[in-house]
Amino acid sequence: MTSRNTSPRYHGLSILLHWLLAIALVSIFVVGNYMADLPFSPTRLKLYNWHKWAGVTILALSVLRLLWRLAKRPPALPTRIQAAMPGWQTTVFHATHHLMYLLFFAVPLTGWAYSSAAGFQIVWFGVLPLPDFVPVDKALAELIKPVHAFTAFALAALVLAHVGAALKHQFIDRDRLLGRMGIGPV
Repeated sequence: MTSRNTSPRYHGLSILLHWLLAIALVSIFVVGNYMADLPFSPTRLKLYNWHKWAGVTILALSVLRLLWRLAKRPPALPTRIQAAMPGWQTTVFHATHHLMYLLFFAVPLTGWAYSSAAGFQIVWFGVLPLPDFVPVDKALAELIKPVHAFTAFALAALVLAHVGAALKHQFIDRDRLLGRMGIGPV
């Protein structure tokens, strides 16, 4: 059963999950790019483990976020914003959100598959061993690795577009759209 949020602002849990995932995604992307070029060392191994733990955590938070979104529908865009947006912007708005949700799952799942195929089991926070997603297969690992990188960069590009659109609404259109996600008035 879903319920529509009649407030102009997102529900508090939606706002918390949004900003928590935003911080986590930016952090994991920065660390992922940094660690990829490090020489083999204890620091590189620690960062790879942290990256995997963060990826699994992001996957779990994404599941929670999707379930919450299905149960607690987001507020409708205010009429004044809908009326001001050309049709193509509305289409891009919806497409971007759908693609981001898809990539919230694709990026960590391809990372998990890559780690499994490469023969490195993920032990979440060094405590909980997770099952291998695919069998160990070095050739498969080499095929999955660029897919993980591509999906990560695609998600980063969508996040930048999302941030750019939000800032455009806030500072150019001055329609207080950021207030819906807890920043300022609505």
